[in-house]
Amino acid sequence: VLQNLSQTPVLRELLKEAKMAGTAVKIELPELSMEPQLIKLDQPGPLTLAMYQFLTEMQETKRGVVTPKELFAQVCKKAIRFKGYQQQDSHELLRYLLDGMRSEE
Repeated sequence: VLQNLSQTPVLRELLKEAKMAGTAVKIELPELSMEPQLIKLDQPGPLTLAMYQFLTEMQETKRGVVTPKELFAQVCKKAIRFKGYQQQDSHELLRYLLDGMRSEE
């Protein structure tokens, strides 16, 4: 899930802009023939900042192994079911991660 999210350019660009409070982001998707969307962002929360940090580390080519410790800790704060390292479905992680970031808006 995290590798797929790291290869989503719109998400990476949005998170790069989101780290600064009060930023307005224009999202254009010409391939979908949609009107550009202007979104004003508030101060990002800890989960959003952890996601930004993780995706930034994933993009650095000089880093070897990247571990999502801080991101996982923030996910566990929002969804306690992930504590304890029990096996979970990847779609559950994706849902809790994106819902958690959205709730911080």
